[in-house]
Amino acid sequence: MQALFIHGMGRSPLSGWPLLRRLKAAGLVTSSFGYIVSLDDFATITARLVAKITRLAAQGDYVLIGHSLGGVLLRAAVNALAPGIRQPQHVFLLGSPMRPSRLAQRLQQRLLYRLATRDCGRLLGSEERMQGVAPLSVPTTVIIGTRGISARHGPFSGEANDGVVAASEVSASWASDEFHLPVVHTFLPSSQLVATVILQRLALLGSDPPTASG
Repeated sequence: MQALFIHGMGRSPLSGWPLLRRLKAAGLVTSSFGYIVSLDDFATITARLVAKITRLAAQGDYVLIGHSLGGVLLRAAVNALAPGIRQPQHVFLLGSPMRPSRLAQRLQQRLLYRLATRDCGRLLGSEERMQGVAPLSVPTTVIIGTRGISARHGPFSGEANDGVVAASEVSASWASDEFHLPVVHTFLPSSQLVATVILQRLALLGSDPPTASG
């Protein structure tokens, strides 16, 4: 089984190294996909990811793991795969917005944020564009971090969150299953709790072994 990791906005493929190390120790063939939002727009990055997944699919069964914006890119790319391309066996979305991010909408007022995130930052705060990223028709596990501060005042209004996105912003009724874990947004890809969930789901696919490596 192959596993491809897509990192979040402002991060790099290195952010997935702890997770990929555990998956590799469990026998998976791992790889990452990198991008820089200040250089390319959402459509350009998605097109590159479609090409990456197409090459991966030609080599056999695979799963996809997307953190934050990486999960949004992943959904767009899977839905854009050409007919006949092997679909992923399973998709894992880690703190990945399904609807506009309230924090992204607030940060749009700041010039530095707009310059740093450009088109992808605008997408995360846009109701219309986020609705345009369709759900997935393949088995999907949503992992939601809950270790953010739930203050009454602020973007989350007391709602459970991971410090960047609220639980309601990343939950999806169409997902196969959903896990709420006490992890902050940034550390979802490096959390052993997340790795354990992923390996347990892979065990159900017949992958081996079923337990996470330390």
